[in-house]
Amino acid sequence: MKSNYGFMISGLTAAMLAVSATPLYAAPKAPAARYAYVGTYNPNGEGVYRFDFNGKTGALTNRTLVSQLPNQAQMVAARDGHTLYIGNEIDNYNGGKHGAVAAYHINSQDGSLSLINQVDSQGAGPVFLSLTPKGDHLLVANYISGVVASFPIDAGGKIGETGSSQQDSGPAGAGKPAAAAEGSFAVSDHNGPHAHMVAADPSGKFAFSTDLGLDRIYQWKLNDATGALEANDPPFINASSAGAGPRHFVFHPNGKVVFLINEEASVLTSYRFDSAKGTLTQLHSLSSLPANFKGTNFAAGIVLSKDGRHLYVANRLHNSIAQINVTGEGAMAWGGEIWTRGDYPRTLTMSPDGRYIFAMNQRSDNITRFRVAGGSGKLAFVDDYIPVGSPSQMVIAP
Repeated sequence: MKSNYGFMISGLTAAMLAVSATPLYAAPKAPAARYAYVGTYNPNGEGVYRFDFNGKTGALTNRTLVSQLPNQAQMVAARDGHTLYIGNEIDNYNGGKHGAVAAYHINSQDGSLSLINQVDSQGAGPVFLSLTPKGDHLLVANYISGVVASFPIDAGGKIGETGSSQQDSGPAGAGKPAAAAEGSFAVSDHNGPHAHMVAADPSGKFAFSTDLGLDRIYQWKLNDATGALEANDPPFINASSAGAGPRHFVFHPNGKVVFLINEEASVLTSYRFDSAKGTLTQLHSLSSLPANFKGTNFAAGIVLSKDGRHLYVANRLHNSIAQINVTGEGAMAWGGEIWTRGDYPRTLTMSPDGRYIFAMNQRSDNITRFRVAGGSGKLAFVDDYIPVGSPSQMVIAP
């Protein structure tokens, strides 16, 4: 964001300005309004809330309820900022057994939303939405049923009524996470397929999806024309340890490394990405918890700094944000942790300029904000609680 600049004006120029009816230069324009949207879980959360987002201070103000469909918890915004896609994390859409995904037009004047259309998510409980690099297909992970799906997006942002889908299948993962901290009872949903995330690689030629229940990372070829997910060779790799529960992942800015957080084990794993074959090879693993921690934790949201040097992970029950210092070769080192000032941080959101991180504290019904120090990446709590019932995810629209 540009700051106001002083101008050195000569005496002659100043005199000209004094008598001229037309300015010799245009005053800097005020920054365009930017909006943040927060998806929530019922009943504490009523739907999707819009906030005015101050890009300079990171403040969220003027909370307004802009949509009230049930369990609108997962979101992704189009890169042009005109469309917001929201998942309804339900299993009874239109009386059936699936969830739903909806497209909304964003009003640039006030940030309000108007529904474009809503479609069946092709599975139950959509928990993650992402767009392909071109923005012409929407990818959806349906947790309850273990289905990943792809939908075409037209020029107006509308979601195609019929998408392609793939059903995860196989034996359930180990009941207890082998790499978890001593005393951990982080055992959940290793009873069948549970797709947790799906996203394309930077080229848009390949995609990956995680299945927490099967302890697998699926490798897909992404059809450029249709957006269909086609099994790669091999179609999947196993999690870094038994019962780890793969959850979310991010690509390093160099496009050569992927960092993945395992929910049940609370362990980060880095992978080398083969951009020619679209496959992953495991590199290193590191706990998202302090060395002396004992007990149960469920790791959750993950974000990477723009420069690719600092990775941040939300720890639920430990209620912390871990900082992991990383390299473009996949190396990882513990950088510290900070209390979230809330309970059960489900996801993290980084501001577009990388100067702030927001924690969605699901059980304490609030969002907390942290300032990111340049260079070191250390976090400092900003004493500003934002009340929101059961926040799940926040998206700052471009």
